[in-house]
Amino acid sequence: MKAKLKVGMISFAHMHAASYLQALLARKDVDLVGIADENRERVRPFLERYGLAYYEDAGKLLATDVDAVVICSENVRHAPLTVQAAQAGKHVLCEKPLGISEAQMREMIEACRANGVQLMTAFPCRYLASVIEAKAAVDRGDIGRIVAVKGTNRGTMPGGWFADRSLSGGGAVLDHTVHVMDLMNWFLNSEPEEVFAYAATLFHREPIDDAGMVHVKFRNGVIAVLDPSWSRPAAFPTWGDVTMELIGTKGTLFVDAFAQKNEIYNNERMKPSWSYWGDSMDDRLIEAFVLALREDRSVPITGEDGFRSARVALAAYASAQQGKPVRLAPWDRTDG
Repeated sequence: MKAKLKVGMISFAHMHAASYLQALLARKDVDLVGIADENRERVRPFLERYGLAYYEDAGKLLATDVDAVVICSENVRHAPLTVQAAQAGKHVLCEKPLGISEAQMREMIEACRANGVQLMTAFPCRYLASVIEAKAAVDRGDIGRIVAVKGTNRGTMPGGWFADRSLSGGGAVLDHTVHVMDLMNWFLNSEPEEVFAYAATLFHREPIDDAGMVHVKFRNGVIAVLDPSWSRPAAFPTWGDVTMELIGTKGTLFVDAFAQKNEIYNNERMKPSWSYWGDSMDDRLIEAFVLALREDRSVPITGEDGFRSARVALAAYASAQQGKPVRLAPWDRTDG
């Protein structure tokens, strides 16, 4: 086992970067080498607080003896940064969605494979307690064979580059389909074969989709529907939700991923708020990545997993534009 893993972070554009940073700093088996970000002001508080090295150019960080990098850039930069890291011989944990096109994601997967490094997709929802218990119940057959799934990932408009298609590659349908679609893929162990979707701008003024409904038929016959909208108003206690209702031949299982919370009513905030007390999904995601690399075993959430969820979101846009279902060709994991 590798005694200590040297890790660098590339870009703090995504809001999860700060949480991943804290998780890395808390680990005794990790040496956080530094942060690469073209926007020094964005990372200055972290550099000063923790005395971390700063790299304006990601290439300079990749030129060090770092073992792995965590990429939290804008979506359109995931592919070039991952390929660059792979060519430098570094393992990669990449924020979701893995890429903004199937071709990009295939390139990322192949670059990591060709250079002998691992690519993990950041899907921390797999590490929530209710999700873990629900997966175990499904695997035991507690609700029989699953025949249908209804999911939600209704969030708050994140603003900034998320609402700029040239940087994000898409709005709510891309941003929020991938999390719950990954859970559906994981629970069902089957590939989506057909997507029928609706996407629109209903809740905000930004010229990007903030609402959608994504219907998916899986190769094993399961039918699923997902609401990935940025529909939560400012008055809502937190940013959003992650839920799944799994209909089986022997029962029904409802998963509320963020149910471990206290409700707080505070006159200063003038609205209810949620205080989450459950295990940190980001901490557990980082732990899984670090331990897999230290123990020289496969990462638990692969680039292929990222591909399988993101391609559904991309097909959803095609379906919404065409007004008809879109078929997904089977993907051979060995073909890149």
